[in-house]
Amino acid sequence: MSAHQQLQRRLGTFDATAIGLGSMLGAGVFVVFAPAAALAGQLLALSVVIAGAVAYCNAVASAALAAKYPTSGGTYVYGREQLGEWPGFLAGWGFVTGKTASCAAMALTFGSYAWPGYAVPAAVAAVVVLTGVNLLGITRTALLTRILLGIVLATLAFVAIAAAVGPHPVSGPGGPAGGSSPGGVLPAAGLMFFAFAGYARIATLGEEVKDPARAIPRAILAALAAAFAIYLTMSLLLLNHLPGGQLAATRTPLLDAVLESRFQGGAVLVQVGAAAACLGALLALITGVGRTTLAMARERDLPAPLAKVGGKHTVPYVAELAVAAVVILLLLTTDVMTVVGFSSFGVLTYYAVANASAYTLAAHPGYAPKWLNAVGCAACLLLAFTLPPASVLTMVAVLAAGVAGRWLVLRLRH
Repeated sequence: MSAHQQLQRRLGTFDATAIGLGSMLGAGVFVVFAPAAALAGQLLALSVVIAGAVAYCNAVASAALAAKYPTSGGTYVYGREQLGEWPGFLAGWGFVTGKTASCAAMALTFGSYAWPGYAVPAAVAAVVVLTGVNLLGITRTALLTRILLGIVLATLAFVAIAAAVGPHPVSGPGGPAGGSSPGGVLPAAGLMFFAFAGYARIATLGEEVKDPARAIPRAILAALAAAFAIYLTMSLLLLNHLPGGQLAATRTPLLDAVLESRFQGGAVLVQVGAAAACLGALLALITGVGRTTLAMARERDLPAPLAKVGGKHTVPYVAELAVAAVVILLLLTTDVMTVVGFSSFGVLTYYAVANASAYTLAAHPGYAPKWLNAVGCAACLLLAFTLPPASVLTMVAVLAAGVAGRWLVLRLRH
């Protein structure tokens, strides 16, 4: 790797933890409890526990690998180094395509909260502004992430108080969430899992973290522990607080929790917090996709110009601008809320490769034993194939297109 392609190590453990937690406490925390409750009912908390357990398997695998390979790209790099070029490519291609669509959906969610009548223009503006922040350097990204994370945590604390204080409805048959549904626990865990997936952003920033062998594992585990505690607490409070069927039916569970409490006047705070969460998650997503794009371009799995790093703040500016351009194009030309369903399968593929890569390590740290990597890989595949068939088939087609394209390029090079 030539010197001009190197990024600089400017992030400490606290900054890396904030970026990971900011990614996990994105817009998902404001919406994911409803569809998960529709599937699992009163067993929602069990789905959160299962999702958290799978996330832990993936997190410790990512932490062990990131400590050994402290460079940009995350599982794309780990897969190449431990399993070979093709598994690495599958992980990187699934992450870049799936998360680019997620960026567009996150931006549109922000626009819907911030300026409902003009959601698309607001979404495009958010992408432009946040890309500009990223181009100012990773320390500016971390600073804005900390600010947005503070707003989100204050909002979640307010919602938790409102839900705890009540008043609480009298539960009808089946309880507040509309009954228990054991068959829906795993699909609900699949939905909840993606609320935990932000710790991957820490690994993709491995080239910009100080003392990565120590800082990255600590940041990943700290961010995951905080997110798990928050999600489990919120799921229990919402199950106890919202009336029968409402949690499963609403699109805005946290907003409903406040409107059904003694603190109805604080509804605007929830809207502000949701907008901040969208921005924080979008900022981390753009950063993570840009770094993975950079890593793939370095290995010529994507066009070589995307590997350029430069400017006063040594950022991968070509990759960042390319990601922003694709996100804006999706916003202007597609209904992104229907396009992103396939990204779930792509992310689980990404983590299955991460666990398989960690399994092949010669030495395993105490927090990531070999058997746990095997469990994590199997759990990712299980959750992936509980997803709706349309999502699975769409992402399989995207992965196949990427494989065919890479095969053709390699043939032409030879």
